[in-house]
Amino acid sequence: MLTTRFVDGAPNWVDVGTPDIEGAVSFYGGLFGWRFQPAGPAAGGYGFFQLDGRTVAGGMQTAPAQGPPSWTVYFQSPDAEAGVRAAEQAHGGVVQRPMDVADQGRMAILTDKAGVPFGIWQPGRTAGIDVAGEPGSLCWVELYTADLPAAAAFYRAVLSLETFGVPFPGGVYTTVNPAGGGEDSMFGGMVPLADDPTEADADPYWLVYFEVEDTDATVADAERLGGTVRMPATDVPDVGRIAKLADPYGARFAVIKSAPSQE
Repeated sequence: MLTTRFVDGAPNWVDVGTPDIEGAVSFYGGLFGWRFQPAGPAAGGYGFFQLDGRTVAGGMQTAPAQGPPSWTVYFQSPDAEAGVRAAEQAHGGVVQRPMDVADQGRMAILTDKAGVPFGIWQPGRTAGIDVAGEPGSLCWVELYTADLPAAAAFYRAVLSLETFGVPFPGGVYTTVNPAGGGEDSMFGGMVPLADDPTEADADPYWLVYFEVEDTDATVADAERLGGTVRMPATDVPDVGRIAKLADPYGARFAVIKSAPSQE
């Protein structure tokens, strides 16, 4: 599962781009109890969402030219330049070439073959988010794509990610893990858009999941705070109770109250 014991290829950061950072701070603060800590004048308005003093995500105000409001997933890379070269060789795109973020790390923004944005983060002083898998923090990521085999091949070439199928009600779910990690290190999945009626009309994208203590209460809070329910609270056997939401500006995310571990 997703943890802060980061290894190459695993998600180690997420952030939201929004046309109204103050509104987003109000929404996510009301929903998850997050507080926003600006990174300072040199950061261009970027800041950190924190829960009990621990960073759970980043966020910044973006212009329409930078794309629609959305959450971006960053994956750990030992070499940002090498990651960009691998993405280009695998027919992906480069939105932001590698750049230093002070002495905290080195980042780049890429797109896969289907045009889905994602980031890579080469750690410096900052390894990644401070907490994962706890209520109010990132616990899973999921790629919705029109061509699962092509996506799996791309992320294997760029991030050395491995995939394997898990029997699931109604079919097989494709899980994702870092190279050599096996099932114990899986952090997400890949889902064909056509197989999920809630996503069939969506463009390909990475969906972030946040753990919550009560899915139904979180859904109600999201609506009260101006968010949208894209999929109501639903039980998934042996997984948990999930819901798909969007914030007031359209950034999509999901929440889950995970089922107790079977171990």
